[in-house]
Amino acid sequence: MIEYNRRNIRTWSLLGPSGAHGAAAIELAENNKDVLMLTADLCFFSGLERFKMLYPDRIYNLGIAEQNMIGVAAGLAKEGFIPFANTYASFCASRCADQVRVNMSYMKLPIKLIGLTAGYGAGILGATHVSIEDAALMRALPNITVITPADCTEIIKAMLAAAKTPDPTYIRLTGPMNTPIVYKSDYDFTIGKAITIQQGEDVCIIATGSMVSQAQKAAKLLESEGVSCSVINMHTLKPLDKEAVMEANEKHKLIVTAEEHSVIGGLYSAVAEELCKSGVHKPILPIGINDLFVHAGCYNYQMSESGLEPEMMKDKIMRKLASSRGFEGNNNITV
Repeated sequence: MIEYNRRNIRTWSLLGPSGAHGAAAIELAENNKDVLMLTADLCFFSGLERFKMLYPDRIYNLGIAEQNMIGVAAGLAKEGFIPFANTYASFCASRCADQVRVNMSYMKLPIKLIGLTAGYGAGILGATHVSIEDAALMRALPNITVITPADCTEIIKAMLAAAKTPDPTYIRLTGPMNTPIVYKSDYDFTIGKAITIQQGEDVCIIATGSMVSQAQKAAKLLESEGVSCSVINMHTLKPLDKEAVMEANEKHKLIVTAEEHSVIGGLYSAVAEELCKSGVHKPILPIGINDLFVHAGCYNYQMSESGLEPEMMKDKIMRKLASSRGFEGNNNITV
């Protein structure tokens, strides 16, 4: 049984998303004989080297043939296994689009697809490995659950939870090595149920993935400016926690979405879609990646270029608050 103690949480953080993925894989295999791991020639980079040594007959390396990997995962799922298949997020969503659409979306097979290095995780390799549209593509497909864990502890929680559901699931891994820790102890994780990290009155930052820790830092900066800020971890993009969105809208003057993903089709779109259905909502500020490819570079460079660092987030929020004062205390917008 995996332990969520200080030592393990720190170790997972140091190893980064891939290391946490590997730790979760071992825990899954120890507790469920039907769990299998599939990889597209990324055994080392996906943190599965130890799993391979412990369970050599339960891991399949399909080589650089991502589309075939999804087909093999579908066959294994049809035979009653629980296949976890991993590759770079950019390949999960675009290169395997047809196979994901047919085998996961249409056939509803319980494949658990792991998108490694989503967002800018592999940005040094350039646009081919940068994944800013994967959540949007997965959200658009029927029947697929989309999860973006906030830190390495939540990666493990998400994988363990996904293995217990019959639903096809996409788990999007964001963040660098030495991932910032959001959760320092054990906690309850439920697919589709957002988690309030902190409670404030003025601004609510609804964040997902790596941006949850960035939102926490931005909230502290906002507090120094006299702005009370809530932070919500919206770890599940689909199904979205609609109640959490509506409650945030009722209790705050400004809603902010934060994601290491394009502002088109991801968290911002999901939240805005829900709020627009309500007819009346507060101003919404999207913080994410604009409609362009940033030049290749290290993770921090690309995050900075996209305005995703805490100080930049704070400045954007302060400007939005200043411009919203024209509503004279009534920040409702009729749509």
